[in-house]
Amino acid sequence: MFHTADAQDIIKGRITDVYFERTLKILKEKGINPLVKVEFFAKTLPQGWQWAVFSGLDEAISLAKYLPVKVRAIREGTFFYPYEPVMEIEARYQDLCVYETALLGLICQASGVATKAARFRKLAGDRTVISFGARRMHPALAPMIERNAYVGGCDGVSVGKSGEVIGEDPMGTMPHALIICMGSTVDAIRAYDEILEPNLKRVALIDTFLDEKFEVVNVAEAMGEKLFAVRFDTPGSRRGNFYRIIEECRWELNLRGYRHVKFYVSGGIREEDLPVLNPVVDGYGIGTSISNAPVVDYAMDIVEVEGKPLAKRGKWSGSKRTLRCSACGKGMIVPWNAEKYTCECGKPFHDILVPVCENGKYLVEMPSHREIREFVLRQLQSAVLGRQEL
Repeated sequence: MFHTADAQDIIKGRITDVYFERTLKILKEKGINPLVKVEFFAKTLPQGWQWAVFSGLDEAISLAKYLPVKVRAIREGTFFYPYEPVMEIEARYQDLCVYETALLGLICQASGVATKAARFRKLAGDRTVISFGARRMHPALAPMIERNAYVGGCDGVSVGKSGEVIGEDPMGTMPHALIICMGSTVDAIRAYDEILEPNLKRVALIDTFLDEKFEVVNVAEAMGEKLFAVRFDTPGSRRGNFYRIIEECRWELNLRGYRHVKFYVSGGIREEDLPVLNPVVDGYGIGTSISNAPVVDYAMDIVEVEGKPLAKRGKWSGSKRTLRCSACGKGMIVPWNAEKYTCECGKPFHDILVPVCENGKYLVEMPSHREIREFVLRQLQSAVLGRQEL
């Protein structure tokens, strides 16, 4: 038995905090069911982040289409800042009450994973970044985690099912287990080359038995031009100065004419490692740092009741517009009105919080996972994004 909810549990409102069930019972008994607008936003972002990537809308709308609600949201993959509303739902409160828990869960974790992936993408530059973190989380979540790692900027994912979800072939090299079973790294890469499809790149894991310096030479001499890359997964206890280990291996291969062999690294890679390793690395396999990304702590709060602004203390009341300048990227939050606003750069703002779903009907065409990723990458390439420099 797996301790996970299925789709029907979520659709039927069974994944909810118990106080919402009690609230619904009270409101039904009292005959109270106001028309409300609720807003999703984050007051702060984790770990000092200046910006985050909005993700999880695809799944949130998949739930909202079963409900009599109207939804406005920013486009999935949009970079946003604290206090900016990312989604608004209008509904009779009894129709929405028990879904707050699930709706928040669908966007909080997805946005955290996508943002962390985008941060690694930015730091890695044009180097390959692959999501390797499925094994660190519950397997039922693997496709969700890797999908959001991909839309956040990872070049690929490692799990077959995740590849099916995003429509891309999974990426990977070989495990230590293959080398141990085969008896040597050279025997393992030769077997890999003999048996697996020619279109799969030949990448050898080179830290199982021998010193990396000698193993890279062994596999390069055994495979020659067929060897695409080697992967360093050196245990932290054996790394010492990881940069110097990789630099030395690069020297030895270049000296012998194997400049074509690329270097990938994996195993506990953190954001602060990339600026150090980038000069000697061609790609990264990022596991726990992405899969265990901190969630974006969105809140869902009532901001309007029966057309009148009303919110709890500490929350701005009233329906709002989230505006963005297409020229310089600056953002602005304003009350819901028809006024036209101009950015300080002189260009007009445009609304990014737009209607996306109403009573089960999609009002916009939902982009593909690849299109969301490309949108994220375009924003990352901007020198200045919104109110913060990247």
